[in-house]
Amino acid sequence: MTIDPRLTAASPAAPLSENGLFLADVWDGLGASPKVLPAKYFYDAAGSALFEQITVLPEYYPTRTELGILDARGPEIAALLPEGAALVEFGSGSTAKLRRLLRHLPGLSAYLPVDVSGEFLREQAGLLRGDFPDLAVEPVVADFTRPFALPEGFENRALAGFFPGSTIGNFEPGEAARLLDVFGRILGPGATLVLGVDLVKDRSVLEAAYDDAAGVTAAFNLNLLHRINRELDGEIDPDAFAHRAFFNEAASRIEMHLVSRRAQSVRVAGRGFAFAEGESIHTENSYKYTLDSLRALAARAGWASLEAWTDRNGLFSVHALRREG
Repeated sequence: MTIDPRLTAASPAAPLSENGLFLADVWDGLGASPKVLPAKYFYDAAGSALFEQITVLPEYYPTRTELGILDARGPEIAALLPEGAALVEFGSGSTAKLRRLLRHLPGLSAYLPVDVSGEFLREQAGLLRGDFPDLAVEPVVADFTRPFALPEGFENRALAGFFPGSTIGNFEPGEAARLLDVFGRILGPGATLVLGVDLVKDRSVLEAAYDDAAGVTAAFNLNLLHRINRELDGEIDPDAFAHRAFFNEAASRIEMHLVSRRAQSVRVAGRGFAFAEGESIHTENSYKYTLDSLRALAARAGWASLEAWTDRNGLFSVHALRREG
């Protein structure tokens, strides 16, 4: 699952309810200039279902390409993890990629999936225990973008980390470096991190992956407005907004926006926000790296590169990093 780093403090005006932080982020984002909404709110039940559809689209290469690398290079990746290690997956979501790696890790002592969605996390953990009864599975409900405590008994274990899917690309480079440092502080000196990273490539390939012919990514982006209407008493016409995705070459990132088709006003929980025609809400960034730029980013955060693997077309990469000092 994709997580956006732009976590904002709750607005003093936001109600103290389970949707309080969501509302505060929406109010803050729609009141900002330029307007922005955190991509972490893409993933309600409808959004998660749409994202699963995206992963199998012909234009969307990252998922199938990363799975292919894990299949082909699994033994080499496994050889860099300590025997008997416990594997911590940050933002685990579905276990599809983990399962590709597990077949190469018979000596793994435990698996610790970390995610903010406790119900989904426990459901996936139960399925994994059924399929791998000899593997200790200890789910951790936490926001992986911030330091968190591991379950009791794991503090002094050999640890490795797993962060697939190029979720690192959803963070501004400075935030990405800080996130990698958080991982290092949790895993400890000498730990290995297996990291999926999308690569810079031809603009047409990148933009098609985020603006597919079937319109699934557009529906995924627009679902954010539907969610605001459902959960926050929003009065927004999603048909009055258009999905736009493009590669910002200077920043080396794909940007997703919701563009207002006309001058209009919308309301969320009683508060109004004005849009000019063509004004957009910036909903997601997805940074693309070269092998060297990713290694440099990792080094800033205290990680040394052990190895990197790509597919034969150079679309995607999987990195093994070692925590220094």
